Amino acid sequence: MASDIEIARAATTRPIAEIGERLGIPSEALESYGSTKAKVRSNFIKGLADKPDGKLVLVTAINPTPAGEGKTTTTVGLGDGLNRIGKKAAICLREPSLGPCFGMKGGAAGGGHAQVVPMEDINLHFTGDFHAITSAHNLLSALIDNHIYWGNALGIDVRRITWRRVMDMNDRSLRQIVSSLGGVANGYPREAGFDITVASEIMAILCLSADLADLQERLGNIIVGYRRDRTAVTARDLEADGAMTVLLKEAMQPNLVQTLENNPAFIHGGPFANIAHGCNSVVATKTALKLADYVVTEAGFGADLGAEKFFDIKCRKAGLAPSAAVIVATIRALKMNGGIGKDDLGKENVEALKKGCANLGRHIENVKQFGVPVVVAINHFVTDTDAEVAAIQDYAREQGVEAILCQHWAKGSEGTEELARKVVEMVDGDSAQFAPLYDDDLPLFEKIQTIARRIYRADEAIAEKSVRDQLHKWEADGFGHLPVCMAKTQYSFTTDPNLRGAPTGHTVPVREVRLSAGAGFIVAICGEIMTMPGLPKIPSANHIRLDDSGLIEGLF
Repeated sequence: MASDIEIARAATTRPIAEIGERLGIPSEALESYGSTKAKVRSNFIKGLADKPDGKLVLVTAINPTPAGEGKTTTTVGLGDGLNRIGKKAAICLREPSLGPCFGMKGGAAGGGHAQVVPMEDINLHFTGDFHAITSAHNLLSALIDNHIYWGNALGIDVRRITWRRVMDMNDRSLRQIVSSLGGVANGYPREAGFDITVASEIMAILCLSADLADLQERLGNIIVGYRRDRTAVTARDLEADGAMTVLLKEAMQPNLVQTLENNPAFIHGGPFANIAHGCNSVVATKTALKLADYVVTEAGFGADLGAEKFFDIKCRKAGLAPSAAVIVATIRALKMNGGIGKDDLGKENVEALKKGCANLGRHIENVKQFGVPVVVAINHFVTDTDAEVAAIQDYAREQGVEAILCQHWAKGSEGTEELARKVVEMVDGDSAQFAPLYDDDLPLFEKIQTIARRIYRADEAIAEKSVRDQLHKWEADGFGHLPVCMAKTQYSFTTDPNLRGAPTGHTVPVREVRLSAGAGFIVAICGEIMTMPGLPKIPSANHIRLDDSGLIEGLF
């Protein structure tokens, strides 16, 4: 079987203007980056405001395992399947981060015959959005230190600077650093550190902003640190918001590409779901909804992270109401949740599968809590047996939902026709009664408790008094209405990445909380989660190279 990159390279792509025309986007509304990718101009998007919205479908998944789940692949396959059955559909994805591409996870452009192209560009520098976000973030970092160097008129307490630097690469050595060493000319030495770009508040801000004016307002609201009297210092105080907006002007425009079957795909923004809100940009999603009858989007990692944040943060902030949800599962991953090692996943084991289905069942229950109808997509592997497929379908029926075998990786849209028809049936049935999990006026720690208990099935969330006091202080400062963004491991409902299945009776320790005043949420950092990942012992970068003809090898 050809590799993902070989399949993508062999695809027959259409000019991006032709893809735009299918959605009613004139060529003059596209800012082309070559022949196969373009940005949709902001003035065109503004003109869509009065058009009715299409229907929004979320693709989420069980907790990720080394066996693979295929959420992005299924999103692409479902979008292609909807178009195959005669529906006007578009997909909305996040942009991949260079960190995972060169680390352990690989790219995020789908796989097999359900991919978005140009695959190499999308997984690497694409249209430069991440570089613009990195530059805007680090401009603010430079302005903070420069302000202190030239007299510190704002009275910033250098011990209480909360704004870190970022880069879009996994580098554990930069998590904690000391900056400004080398004498008087280099400024005042202080502790600092780096996060990965996808964890930047600016990434979250770009993905939640409605337009450039909203973007600048949110950028100005960023809290960079505090004075000795504990009053906040913002990016607006530093007069940084204007220049940061200039750097992000082009990045705010959503990117249009195509699937292998030449169907439209918007790819824009890329916050991680284990340390940020894990969804593509609001502007891309809302643009797609104005242009297509059905819009399929994904949220990162398992439904306990990505779907919860999609519902409680993105939909709440943007006024979106999803019509249906698809939960992606693989038989291999469910067997791993049932206790089977990776080397034995290719062997039939119905009992382990049934045991592992508890993880799927938990996610089905959780998504139903939001009032959204659910279908399960079984992402097919060649090692799956008929007995295993029947077992997961029987289990799903017991949960009151349907599980549909999908073969989009091998067959493209032909392999998702049944899923597409089921999604249309759910959406057109108009049975969704979407509502977020908690009210805006619930106290911040109670919001954390609500997610811990109702989504993770923990007995409680716990936190030191200093953490609780910080939450009370933010409530007193007027931030109590904000939603919470839980930063925790993606591999488990607990904060222990090795505890698979559907555990109960655990606690969720919140070790730190951060205020993202610009993005408009509180981040609760749980367990040992890191906002700057490290590389594995043998990173993917070791196998990525150019061949003799200048083509990329090893990217997946």
